Amino acid sequence: MASASAAQPASQTAATADRLTPEDFDAQWQQATSKYAPERQRLVQEAETGARTGPFRPDWASLRGYTTPTWYQDAKFGIFVHWGVFSVPAFGSEWYSRNMYLQGDKDYTHHIDTYGPQAQFGYKDLIPQFKAERFDPDAWAALFKQAGARYVVPVAEHHDGFALYDSHLSDWTAVKMGPRRDLLGELSTAIRAQGLHFGLSSHRAEHDWFFDGGRHFDSDVNDPRYAGLYGPAQLRQLEAGKDDGEVAYDWTPVSQAFREDWLARTTELIDRYHPDLIYFDWWIAHPTFRATLPTMLSYYYNSAASRGGAVVDYKLGAFPPGAGTLDIERGQLTGIHPTTWQTDTSISNASWGYIEHDTYKSPTFLIHMLADVVSKNGNLLLNIGPRADGTIPDPAREILLAIGAWLKTNGEAIYGSRPWRVYGEGPTEVEGGTFNDTKTKPYTAQDFRFTTHDGHLYAIEMAWPEDGRALIHSLSAADGVRAVTLLGDRRKIAFEQRADGLLLHLPAKPVGAHAYVFRIDLTTPTSPSTP
Repeated sequence: MASASAAQPASQTAATADRLTPEDFDAQWQQATSKYAPERQRLVQEAETGARTGPFRPDWASLRGYTTPTWYQDAKFGIFVHWGVFSVPAFGSEWYSRNMYLQGDKDYTHHIDTYGPQAQFGYKDLIPQFKAERFDPDAWAALFKQAGARYVVPVAEHHDGFALYDSHLSDWTAVKMGPRRDLLGELSTAIRAQGLHFGLSSHRAEHDWFFDGGRHFDSDVNDPRYAGLYGPAQLRQLEAGKDDGEVAYDWTPVSQAFREDWLARTTELIDRYHPDLIYFDWWIAHPTFRATLPTMLSYYYNSAASRGGAVVDYKLGAFPPGAGTLDIERGQLTGIHPTTWQTDTSISNASWGYIEHDTYKSPTFLIHMLADVVSKNGNLLLNIGPRADGTIPDPAREILLAIGAWLKTNGEAIYGSRPWRVYGEGPTEVEGGTFNDTKTKPYTAQDFRFTTHDGHLYAIEMAWPEDGRALIHSLSAADGVRAVTLLGDRRKIAFEQRADGLLLHLPAKPVGAHAYVFRIDLTTPTSPSTP
């Protein structure tokens, strides 16, 4: 391979958006990856065979018989990790790889000012600076356990096409360049050594078009020698006025070869790392993937059957209900869901990956989100973005430890819990749907979220009442309250049953921080809600 940092002749980097067809783009990518075609085909055949060997078949009627593994229903809290070459510039967001090729974008301007024109210094030239020289997978895993997480989901490959694992389908991997380490493999070993469940995320589907901006001007995306990294870079054809998530209005070409490559890469991840969970980003919901998804799902579910099952997170209607686990990105549901679901959000506000000068959500905000999500039968997957050198920023570390301290005291209300007959009460309600997580107003002492576990009812009060009196309207005399315990210091709480609810007499000063959990013993032990 030629030096990635050498300037290329204009004929190789000149704009191609108006000169080449979708078939040309795809042919360039296939040629650049042709040496991997036999392995790709082997993996596709393996997936197709395995999809028909086991309890599931590669059709939606069969796949809707999926059931969520108990470990995932019980886990409630996981850590997401966005890390990669995009962490090097530490600017904009984890979409730097795309935005640096979008003329007029701030990332485009920053890149030229910092590194030079994209024809001379492209995204590929950031790879040597992604060294992960201070990456300590054991320290990461120990921190995640201290944070109270029960599962960890690092990104295996983001939209940029650079694999953080030992892929035998690409030259562009962390094993062959940059860190020259199997980052995913090392982390999977460390995570499992801590007794946590290991998952991974794949954002490969979006790679079909992610670098298309570079086709409109003189850039290295147009150079066929680098098509193995930049992919087909098909020109995005999303109807005007439509949001990224409205995939039914997205007419971007996706070739059969690209879908087979996606299936092969997913199969490779399953075979090499045996994840307990796979998270997919939104574009697998694009209609062209519907012919490929059942094979992947059936293969994965069948291969994991002997291990107690697996989890696949999906969003935006990518699967029919029941075929996987619904994920609401940066958002929540407004009521109890009949099956386990998940929300994923980032500990930082501007980016999923590390950028300089980002701001962070507070531990209180995140613990309130966790309580709300769990009360509605959900899990919280909380993302962090490490630096390119493999260190975790201090603010993120401190927030994780604060959450872990709260869970150490109050975890019995979270882990292994199930919803009660109502998820909660009080004046503060979340705004449902994706990308609404920061729109929730601050909670008050009148806001409670409820869970059940081992026959106990748990009432999570979102703020401490100034007058030391907490009234839970959802509890009546018919519930037969026998005892109330404050988990913060395990003291018994005096109470009286009134017509308008259960009145708790609390200490004048808060016991603990963030949210306050009461274990309530009833005459008849609680049983989980059946929405």
